[in-house]
Amino acid sequence: MTTNTMNTTHVAHTTNTTDTTDTTNGTHTAANARINFAKAAPKAFRALVGFDIAAREGLDPALVELIQIRASHLNHCAYCLHMHTNDARKAGESEDRLHLVAVWREAPHFFTEKERAALALTEAVTLVADGGVPDDVYAEAAARFDDRELAQVLALIFAINTWNRVALATAKRAGTDER
Repeated sequence: MTTNTMNTTHVAHTTNTTDTTDTTNGTHTAANARINFAKAAPKAFRALVGFDIAAREGLDPALVELIQIRASHLNHCAYCLHMHTNDARKAGESEDRLHLVAVWREAPHFFTEKERAALALTEAVTLVADGGVPDDVYAEAAARFDDRELAQVLALIFAINTWNRVALATAKRAGTDER
């Protein structure tokens, strides 16, 4: 796992409270129209967990959660949003910032320049189909992070977008974090 104080890997994405998955092969039954991704594709799941752990390496834990929260807002992933707001609270994040991350542009004084650059990049990458990643957004992030940090931020954005898609595609329910 990660060495920072916020142990937020998405291992919880393995459980669905209505799961009647055949544990021998991970297939779904009529009672549960969604597969258990971790059981059905364990190598892919483990690779994603490893990528998630590697992506957050060396990043500020508060920044990690802000990125994951904002991407989860944009992707309408209640499961991940619930998980990451709880993780952020446990790590000491303020309620004000948690409430304002969705509208960070309207409350810039609650976020550092680095956090704002990361949030803008998170939005651009998450919504990449809406016009790519604008040069000015990328340039602002590149000005706030060194190359290694910027690569880590991008990797984290890629990871949370993948986790959001796993949770949404497999119908994970908010509040069922069983890590």
